[in-house]
Amino acid sequence: MAGTNIDPKSGYSSQTKTYHNLRPQVPLPLSHSLSITQFLLSLPQTTTPDVDFLINAVTDQRLTYGQFLNQVQSLSLSLRTRFSLSKGHVAFILLPSSFRIPAIYFSLLSIGVVISPANPLASASEISHQLQLTKPSIAFATSDTSHKLPSNLRTVLIDSPEFVSLSTQTQNDDVNFTTPVVDQSDSAAILYSSGTTGKVKGVLLTHRNLIALAAAFYHSKSQTDSIEAQSLHEVSLSPLPLFHVYGFLALILTFTNTYTLAVMERFDFETMLKAIEKYKICRMAVSPPLIVAFAKSELTKSYDLSLLQLLHSGGAPLGKEVTLKFKEKFPHVEIIQGYGLTETGGVGAGMRGPDEANRLGSVGRLYEFLEAKIVDPATGEALPPGQKGELWLRGITIMKGYIGDDKATAEAFSPDGWLKTGDLCYFDSDGFLFIVDRLKELIKYKAYQVPPAELEHLLQSNPEIADAAVIPYPDEEAGQIPMAFVVRRPGSNITAAQVMDFIAKQVAPYKKIRRVAFIDSIPKSAAGKILRRELVTHAVSTNLSKL
Repeated sequence: MAGTNIDPKSGYSSQTKTYHNLRPQVPLPLSHSLSITQFLLSLPQTTTPDVDFLINAVTDQRLTYGQFLNQVQSLSLSLRTRFSLSKGHVAFILLPSSFRIPAIYFSLLSIGVVISPANPLASASEISHQLQLTKPSIAFATSDTSHKLPSNLRTVLIDSPEFVSLSTQTQNDDVNFTTPVVDQSDSAAILYSSGTTGKVKGVLLTHRNLIALAAAFYHSKSQTDSIEAQSLHEVSLSPLPLFHVYGFLALILTFTNTYTLAVMERFDFETMLKAIEKYKICRMAVSPPLIVAFAKSELTKSYDLSLLQLLHSGGAPLGKEVTLKFKEKFPHVEIIQGYGLTETGGVGAGMRGPDEANRLGSVGRLYEFLEAKIVDPATGEALPPGQKGELWLRGITIMKGYIGDDKATAEAFSPDGWLKTGDLCYFDSDGFLFIVDRLKELIKYKAYQVPPAELEHLLQSNPEIADAAVIPYPDEEAGQIPMAFVVRRPGSNITAAQVMDFIAKQVAPYKKIRRVAFIDSIPKSAAGKILRRELVTHAVSTNLSKL
């Protein structure tokens, strides 16, 4: 990067108008023939076979690293010999978070089969759309989800005796079993974008994308040890669904650092609190709505959460006010914010160490292997620190494209290979990234642009409000006005006028909320992103009063 005039504080080059990653360099494996599974198995945790890798947080069933690796080996053999699966085939995985999913992922990836995990709560039409995109050769489901799949698709039920036999098969000397050669450039996973603004798209990630992520996790641990638990072995909890990129990343992070992962097969807030106490959880990957729940729920007083030391927050913006309320209640817990998209392999920026964690409102600094631009949406001009524009990213972890949708892929990238994130952001003079809002979700009030996330963070700071979402509501005079959907806390009788007054005292006049509806819950994606489309549809319908 010689001669590019890079600011050592912000990473910004005034010459190229590009922001560069300033993290220590992470070595990557040179071999072209390498799967993500092979890379993960080459890490030192293979020497600790007796350490627990997985715990079922409901049944207390456990699986050590040694047992897990044996399961992966058996499954890989079974899938090759019994189902003739080979490199390039796609496996559609329609499973709720389960103790058995990690072995399915690792074994399929080891033989070059592309994994495609989907939300088991998806509708029949959504699943049909995903199947058309991926054209799978096999599916994995449960007795409860299999009815959503076509009868002519080979389906393995993981709650059946057949799956148990697949997981315990030993190699027969008469069978010539050779592991397929998987290249880093080969497709590894098709993960689905959240679809908050339209039909879900299948994001195609390669083994190289995933290897880069795992290498960064492995080599960055030393940078965060100062604020993390110092015990010899750490137990983490994942309330996130494993079909989502964020849950998938939590799984890879666990394995690369030889942690134990407690898996919740079905999320329930109090069950989670019990698990934190029982398994002495010290770290969790969470979405912002869960941090709001921690900050506001009285249930937290009934459980010993004293060993919880670190929350990785991602999936949606986390407001400064919510962070402060959480820290007031749990001063011993550090919140590490991060930012990423399914299209970036789940990473984009993140915090490391206590100094970065104290930069409230930011999502951290640019991630390893990435460079960024802030681009003015109107002029296309790349902008310096302190100025807002669309975030563009380029680097090793960026997706190959959207499967089966060349048009969407072309629209997502600039001609020179930059991924247009669709997020309105800025970097400060120290290289910290701040997310303002989704460009497509900005409310156009007269000549002004109003970020819904800013108003939502303020609403969530109100002790009488359990949750909130802000949407654009059509208005003949203004074009759009900010409308709030509010979930009252139990026992609260806060009125619409009080909600509007609460915001009006804290924002410029054009940002005021001008319409309020009360609702039982805010619809959200698996990662905690507000599904504004659903709320807009409700708001403009005649059934608003029924919400």
